[in-house]
Amino acid sequence: MQILPPRFSRQIREAAQLLATGRSRVVLHAMGTRLRSDTIAVGLRRDLTVPHPVPPAKIPLQVRPLESGDDLSMLDISPDTPPDQVPGLVAQRRLLASALPTCWVAIAPNGKVCYMQWLTTSQDNERIHGRWGDLFPILGQDEALLEGAYTGHAYRGQGIMAHAMARIAEGARDFGARWVLTFVGESNVASLKGCAKAGFVRYVRRTESWRLMRRRVRFVPLLPKGSP
Repeated sequence: MQILPPRFSRQIREAAQLLATGRSRVVLHAMGTRLRSDTIAVGLRRDLTVPHPVPPAKIPLQVRPLESGDDLSMLDISPDTPPDQVPGLVAQRRLLASALPTCWVAIAPNGKVCYMQWLTTSQDNERIHGRWGDLFPILGQDEALLEGAYTGHAYRGQGIMAHAMARIAEGARDFGARWVLTFVGESNVASLKGCAKAGFVRYVRRTESWRLMRRRVRFVPLLPKGSP
């Protein structure tokens, strides 16, 4: 008997849990996406050799790797959680369960995690590919990837993403990285602005196409401003 890969088994369990709690629309939307969809994202990168000021947040923050016992209640899903928030919460909980290194967090003045994002390096290429397939480029020795950015719903609009992302990116220097990459949906204007404030500039366009449960990913370099 063929055994499903761990990530597919986990997704089946999550789908069953969502169905059991009346979240059938979330499951149906995910299934429809894999039947036919086209998603466009922008790849951005920051050159750590170029100084960039850390943009201020509206509240004081402690930024560091996630620790055991940190309050992650911002990821709780209850019957009162608005349906449009559920997919993002499920994605974050899935990343936490994957034990992908390294999850960084921003701690709000109330002591709770208000922002989270994963910083990975070329040493994690195998895990990145195992998690996302070919959705991200293979990292070189001087590259790092930021993925899984999430700001708790109650903390949005306070400049937390730009501040935390800038500080987390600088942590890649400890691994010898010069370039820090990240990908954001082309229509996610707020996150794109946050990335720009954190020192990231656009360098590639990614198209993810699903047709009958088969995925194709393409990367197209973006020409710098002023290029012919």
